Amino acid sequence: MTSIRELIYDWNTEQGVFTPAAPIQVDDETLRDGLQSPSVRDPSLDEKIELLHIMNDLGIDTADVGLPGAGGRPREDILRLAKEIADNKLSIGANVACRTVVSDIEPVVEISQRAGMAVECCMFIGSSAIRQYAEDWSIDTLLAHSRKALEFARSNDLDVMYVTEDTSRARPDTIKALYTLAIELGAKRICVCDTVGHSTPAGARAVVSFVKQIVDDSGADVGIDWHGHRDRGLGLANSLAAVEAGATRIHATALGVGERTGNTAMDLLLVNFKLLGWKDPDLARLPDYVGKAGAALGMPVPRNYPVVGDDAFETGTGVHAAAVIKAMKKGDRELADLIYSGVPAAMVGRGQKIAVGPMSGRSNVTHCLERLGIEATDEVIARVLERAKQSKALLTDEEIRAASTG
Repeated sequence: MTSIRELIYDWNTEQGVFTPAAPIQVDDETLRDGLQSPSVRDPSLDEKIELLHIMNDLGIDTADVGLPGAGGRPREDILRLAKEIADNKLSIGANVACRTVVSDIEPVVEISQRAGMAVECCMFIGSSAIRQYAEDWSIDTLLAHSRKALEFARSNDLDVMYVTEDTSRARPDTIKALYTLAIELGAKRICVCDTVGHSTPAGARAVVSFVKQIVDDSGADVGIDWHGHRDRGLGLANSLAAVEAGATRIHATALGVGERTGNTAMDLLLVNFKLLGWKDPDLARLPDYVGKAGAALGMPVPRNYPVVGDDAFETGTGVHAAAVIKAMKKGDRELADLIYSGVPAAMVGRGQKIAVGPMSGRSNVTHCLERLGIEATDEVIARVLERAKQSKALLTDEEIRAASTG
């Protein structure tokens, strides 16, 4: 029997297949950078805990659970989330974002001790010349702040990811000086940031390749993170390019929420990693992840959102529906999933859906009538088709029933 996959010629592999040299991790920024979106609300602690468990179920490696330097309730939530991980022995790790100042990092020491688990400290500092000019900083200022913060973290046995903001617009000599210092002072990871969504895929490859050379030259075992925004709509493409250049952990958020227009979308990142064979998460809970996150953040999921939107696997177009229905009648779900879809619906616990609308044909109507338990006579099909051709949108089940009875 012919494999369905053998029927698809994959031009994506025409120029070779890339396989990451090391396991690729993902870091979920929904509960930190995601909350910096101008349009979201801060979820309740219970909602954050629920999201944390779903992230864990999806195999997400780490989650940024907030900014401890903000103090007050945000800091209390961070502690509670870290304790949730530790008390329930979840596999997901926790990290927090801090400025490269000791007063921001001090709370991380206390949180780690009280939670009973290591909390990674992601300390950030601006690196581009445009930022230095606006802030009246010099490279010596950046290095001095970084040294003090890194030495404090090392003396308190904190795991550090050293983050340079706006790396994608920073000069090579600045990037090299900052990362070299961080590596010398014990940072376990360094993070390349496309803070304003400036990069193209070519730019992402170039800057990550440059940073990888710094790490390789140091001889240290240091991971490289990529944190990308999508101001040009290139967040996902840049993240894939960053992996190809040597990044080993990618940051993303549910629905791509975040500062301004947002970040790389975690849901779409996981789907693409799975399809590329770079990571093999169980994505059955992906629609739940997106739905819960959207509700908690007050950010409804667009109907046409890829993979998890209501429209992702639905068609009312006659030619397309006819092909899907023929595939269904062969009793092969994989065939039905792939005949008019680049992403298998079953991968995320969904299925193909046939609808009836102004562009539908008899196959659509017959299928929907049978699904509703209505006898698909020629007369009934004609009545429903007539109603569909007059409609400005897809018919609801109630409208199909009404049309079928005349």
